Amino acid sequence: MARKLYVGNLPYSAGEQDLQELFGSAGTVESVNVMRDQATGRARGFAFVEMGSDEDAQNAIQKLNNYSFGGRNLTVNEARPKERTGGGGGGFGGGGGGGRGGGRREPRW
Repeated sequence: MARKLYVGNLPYSAGEQDLQELFGSAGTVESVNVMRDQATGRARGFAFVEMGSDEDAQNAIQKLNNYSFGGRNLTVNEARPKERTGGGGGGFGGGGGGGRGGGRREPRW
């Protein structure tokens, strides 16, 4: 069991301090990171919380998964590394371009 938890379905108004207090009721909180949109700074609706021990993390999952917070039911589970997508070929997207119809054009008399 890992100590780092994924917290989803967060209200957009939730901040680090809110989660620090909420998860503190389940054990020691090492860190809280609410994910934000880089352009606007607005919360994206999920966060990562690192608990002090595996036991604290398990307790937080049991206590807070599906917990109603700010009118939304939280999703709390063990954080997993982001899966790498196979990532297609090498860049050069698109077709070969329009061109001009090729060959020599005869004048229309």
